[in-house]
Amino acid sequence: MQVTRAADYAVRVMIHLAGLPPRVWAQRADIARATGVAESFVSKVLQRLVRSGLVLSHRGTGGGYQLAVHKEKVSLLEVVEAIEGPTQLNLCLANGPSCDRKLWCAAHTVWEEAQAALLKVLRGASIGKLAADSGNRLAALHASGGAVQSLGKDRQTRETL
Repeated sequence: MQVTRAADYAVRVMIHLAGLPPRVWAQRADIARATGVAESFVSKVLQRLVRSGLVLSHRGTGGGYQLAVHKEKVSLLEVVEAIEGPTQLNLCLANGPSCDRKLWCAAHTVWEEAQAALLKVLRGASIGKLAADSGNRLAALHASGGAVQSLGKDRQTRETL
């Protein structure tokens, strides 16, 4: 079980946008550079984030992208679900008659507990807090003389959404 690369990139984009000063429009190329993601892939991720209402886009001079929601009010869960759709660890967790073993299967209870725990953690992580934490960690790394390496491999990803 793994979050898709698109969801991971969406989280990176949202954290980057949350770290910018209010009302600043970020250019797609700058977002790609800051997140270490190929610009073509960032474009696709941004389209989904705009459609979900998490990001605003504005064309033309002075345009770009910015958060459409307050950074402290959007959770990691909302970002992941904007890309992935509703979180569901197992088909048996769907409402309705998704599995005829639901009523007696002991594993069903475990899946329910695991999903509840995952949703709680992701819902509790605000993009604003993650942006602040990332900024603090980066500042500490620079202060200690550490180097930040770019993820060149991600830049060359040729995936599609």
